[in-house]
Amino acid sequence: MAEQPLPAETVPAVESGARSKGERTRERILDAAYEAIIRKGFAGTSIDELVEATGITKSGFFYHFRDKGDLARQLLIRFLAEDEDVMDSLRARAEKLVDDPLQRFLLFLNLYAETVDEMEALHPGCLVAAIVYQEQVFDTEVRRLNSEAVMRWRERFLAWLEAIDAKYEPVTPIDRLALADALSAIVEGSIVLAKALDEPNLLGRQLRLFRDMVKTTYGVA
Repeated sequence: MAEQPLPAETVPAVESGARSKGERTRERILDAAYEAIIRKGFAGTSIDELVEATGITKSGFFYHFRDKGDLARQLLIRFLAEDEDVMDSLRARAEKLVDDPLQRFLLFLNLYAETVDEMEALHPGCLVAAIVYQEQVFDTEVRRLNSEAVMRWRERFLAWLEAIDAKYEPVTPIDRLALADALSAIVEGSIVLAKALDEPNLLGRQLRLFRDMVKTTYGVA
């Protein structure tokens, strides 16, 4: 006798469960890859160790990722999406509370500092920086995505500064582009310093210092 099909209402539940399990496995692989790459680099991270760390088979790995290069691309895409979500969330909170563009930016910086202060351990490291340091081992697509991410950081902060300049006159002439890039440089550099000095709160302090610099630039008490 032919096998009877599952009831219609049962099929979506089975398929949804299969997708959920697959997504959890994929996330475990990405989590393990991020930790390994930040700790010892992409070249020093093998598929075999990721398979062992996540408790899957090698065929299971290749079910989710075509190869190691595909893993790097998907890991970077996830990292950048999470970073954008954090920035968008902090900006939305600031916009909800303040209308003035300068006060909104200062509030964003304070919220950013509070967010990193709440981290229980040292920041594990920035994947964008890790790729820059090791770009020779990544393919063209990963390097392109990485460069575009840094450019988006610049454009995001530059747009905020342009909105401020439309209302406020700087006390002294400033290089707006350099000031926008300075925020990214402070974040990336602070992560390195915090790890080197084992000072988890260093990033928050540096963000508040940058906030004070912006206040001084526009003559805010």
